[in-house]
Amino acid sequence: MFNIKTINNISDKGLSRLPAENFSVSPDIDNPDAIILRSQNLHDMDIPSNLKVVGRAGAGTNNVPVERLGEQGVVVFNAPGANANAVKELVIAGMLLACRNICQAWQYAENVEGTDEEQNQAVEAGKKKYVGYELPGRTLGVVGLGAIGVEIANVAVALGMRVVGFDPTITVKSAWKMSSVVEEMASIEELLKEADFVTFHVPLIDATLNLLNAERIASMKDGAVILNFARHGIVNDDAVLAALESGKLNAYVCDFPAEKLKRNERVITLPHLGASTAEAEENCAMMVADQIKDFLENGNIKNAVNFPAVKLPRGGKSRVALTHKNMPDMIAKISTVIGDAGFNIHHLRNESKNDLAYTLMDIECEIGEDLIKKFGAIEGVLKARQV
Repeated sequence: MFNIKTINNISDKGLSRLPAENFSVSPDIDNPDAIILRSQNLHDMDIPSNLKVVGRAGAGTNNVPVERLGEQGVVVFNAPGANANAVKELVIAGMLLACRNICQAWQYAENVEGTDEEQNQAVEAGKKKYVGYELPGRTLGVVGLGAIGVEIANVAVALGMRVVGFDPTITVKSAWKMSSVVEEMASIEELLKEADFVTFHVPLIDATLNLLNAERIASMKDGAVILNFARHGIVNDDAVLAALESGKLNAYVCDFPAEKLKRNERVITLPHLGASTAEAEENCAMMVADQIKDFLENGNIKNAVNFPAVKLPRGGKSRVALTHKNMPDMIAKISTVIGDAGFNIHHLRNESKNDLAYTLMDIECEIGEDLIKKFGAIEGVLKARQV
């Protein structure tokens, strides 16, 4: 029986993927095998001694102490792409809100007074202040071509826009899914010079903090629109506000309200709605639950942010999973323990990711807890368990 601690409201549809005969799921578990969460900040959390895996029901992991968990051999999963459609729709809505001046026009219409006839006359006279423009023929720049960025690029192409993209780490999987007419930009500077709209879809790390700053805004087209539905901090608020004041930028649409932003008439701030749909919450919870189930029951890793992907078909009579440091001679040390016990490896997978590595292996005979303890005693092994 595996104990799963839930934090935040996790979709029942996702939790139903964890059958009661093998999984005890509750927010009240003290020393869990796994934690499933959404937005709770875990950075001050004391890591439970029994914890093996954390599942973030969403794409970003800024609220999870990924490095600290990795150092203790705890695998961290996320759910890339599960909320892509929800974010895509909101980005397209953001472009329309900006280019058609919808929020400003709505406020104007809300405040018109008088009889219906008087209001109609006022609206007809005042609507010229809110004349906008259409999307076809405009250029959208997409910074970050992961699951979300690719979906946005594709739908923008379908809307008749020219799309340019920048992502030096784009995966083959993403490239296959992206429309062939999306143009690759060699740098973010090149993309910014071309774009009428720019949308960001990158994680917040040291390299992306203030990715859009005053210097880069200065190189953009006059009247461009900035959209940030990724993370607060990727766009420098002060630089954007100055550019809006000068008329360099036309609008800023973001998912992260801040005191300095929310009273500017050219800024549209939303309350972090990017993945706030019932469908996205269900998709994220189902993906994370499936990944945790497969990891705990079979040792397979998919969509981990701190350990490599490893999948191994079942074989032999015993399976062992080891999270460990990425050190020379580790496989030899593991093999020595098995050889000294007189056992034979049926098959083995070892993969690394930066400073961490993972070994999953099947042994041809039954093993006992004493062998697991010997694995755990190897220098550099973080966690050892029989699966």
